[in-house]
Amino acid sequence: MSAPHLFVDISAHGFGHLAQTAPVLNRLLQQLPDLCITIRSDLPTARMQARLVAPFQHLADSSDFGYVMHDAMCVDLATTARAYRKQHADWEARVDREARLLAELQPRLVLSDVAYLPLAGAARAGIPALAMCSLNWAGLFAHFFASEPWAAPILHQMLAAYNGAECFLRLTPGMAMSELSRVRRIGPVATIGNDCRQAVRAQLRCASDERLVLIAFGGFSQQLPVANWPHIAGVRWLVPQDWQVAQPNCSDFEPLDRPMTDLLCSVDAVIAKPGYGTFSEAACNGTPLLYVRRHDWPEQDCLIDWLHQHARCREISAADLLAGRLQEALDLLWQQTAPPLPLPSGTQEAAAALLPWLTVDDG
Repeated sequence: MSAPHLFVDISAHGFGHLAQTAPVLNRLLQQLPDLCITIRSDLPTARMQARLVAPFQHLADSSDFGYVMHDAMCVDLATTARAYRKQHADWEARVDREARLLAELQPRLVLSDVAYLPLAGAARAGIPALAMCSLNWAGLFAHFFASEPWAAPILHQMLAAYNGAECFLRLTPGMAMSELSRVRRIGPVATIGNDCRQAVRAQLRCASDERLVLIAFGGFSQQLPVANWPHIAGVRWLVPQDWQVAQPNCSDFEPLDRPMTDLLCSVDAVIAKPGYGTFSEAACNGTPLLYVRRHDWPEQDCLIDWLHQHARCREISAADLLAGRLQEALDLLWQQTAPPLPLPSGTQEAAAALLPWLTVDDG
């Protein structure tokens, strides 16, 4: 029997899709150490290498765009609508090209988080495929565009692609996905980090009473006016280095050279927008989190509800975040009693769902 080959398509719409996929691939590799993995994604190779434990072939390309964003918080609906209409104007030709690519690569299985084109291409090429995510683009498309006169044929093609997969592994927390016919609900997926807080504090030369707060808005530009925030005694902000903040109470987190999950579980709090990767990893690693709601993002309600059940967290307003009025919210956050840590059981459940397709004898 030849070494199994898995083709994985990971959306580059932020970093959350990689955060969902990497733990599953790492668990799968424990069970199938000879597994060959091809990943297609527009994410940087180095970022994927930081999350994955084994080599993989990287096809630096993208089969989806998700949603065009003004910034980390707001969707550019007009540009997104044009992009979807363009993508579906020659949909059948796109599916044919995808089917030819997959037929040439000859994987045993296709896994998509969460583009639908590879699912349609796999079906046309006769290759089994599974989808996995906390959302799907068809559900979001219906939310934003269902009332548009041009939308119905596009939505039909999207739903046909998703429903043509063997199943859709819907992560917890996740949207209901009543529009899909082959949904299998599984538990949370998250990477458990290594607590390196003492080493990080030594790198930063922290005072004994200093608390570290990580500002993490995922894969989108969202610079905050940290330099103008009022000083909060005993708090140091960890910020992206491309913000170029030269303040005594701010430090860039990239020079610490730590995996993001290790950093996340080594700080005293995180400030973030609702997103699956940050929320699930903060909860499963026991890190308190302040969040600011995104504008009209339908996935966020299920994420927020779940976070309040499983983590120390508080909502802050966009106005308070921009003004740096955070001392009271942080004090109240740190006073909360920590609930039991949720287990990332979905990691093993997803790997178990993929395994039968990869261990069948193709000879």
